[in-house]
Amino acid sequence: MPARMNLADHARPFLTYLDEWYAALANVPLADVVAGEPERVALLSIDVINGFCKSGPLASERVGRIARPVADLFERAYALGVRDFALTQDTHDPHTPEFEAYPPHCVAGTAESEAVEELKALPFFGDVVVFPKNSISSMIGTGLGAWVRERPRIDRFIVVGDCTDLCTYQGAMHLRLEANADGIRRRVIVPASAVDTFDTPVSVARELGIKAHDGDLHHVLFLHHMAMNGVEVVRALV
Repeated sequence: MPARMNLADHARPFLTYLDEWYAALANVPLADVVAGEPERVALLSIDVINGFCKSGPLASERVGRIARPVADLFERAYALGVRDFALTQDTHDPHTPEFEAYPPHCVAGTAESEAVEELKALPFFGDVVVFPKNSISSMIGTGLGAWVRERPRIDRFIVVGDCTDLCTYQGAMHLRLEANADGIRRRVIVPASAVDTFDTPVSVARELGIKAHDGDLHHVLFLHHMAMNGVEVVRALV
């Protein structure tokens, strides 16, 4: 592989394809996913917390816009009888090695590590299980894996949150790959309307001496990669 690739030209057909793929995503009725079997459905929210949605060095208005759709999805699932809800939330040790890659954020005991008010205001929030996490993985060092194993009846996981290409990707892919490895029949569904990622333009990255991150590209590319691996990516659960 050459040291330098001309992605601007070489990847243009693929980027056009990604645009077309994303535009063609279909809405799916939430009632069809539940299908009168709410005990077989779980809703997992990843990092819909203040530190990414409201305030702090990694918060962005772009990501914050998913807070309301995520809370609305929780309400509609609850109305359909779903009772298995879990939140995984960055709750970092102040000395975590992750802070060598990202600015200190969502430290345990701070408001940044708490769920957004849209979720806290849900009348059933007290019944939602919260799993603190110290990395971008919702499974490593958390109790989520045990929670899933204790509920073998659940064969449909709806995954929402941020960031599309980081924590949400890791969570959805783990659920999918675990099912593949263990021969489990399991649907993992990601609604694009309830996930997003941050944007760092090239000009800003160069000015600050940090890595650039195109939010639109990473959002769509990682949704596509999930779909390639058997995750059901839909436009929205309506």
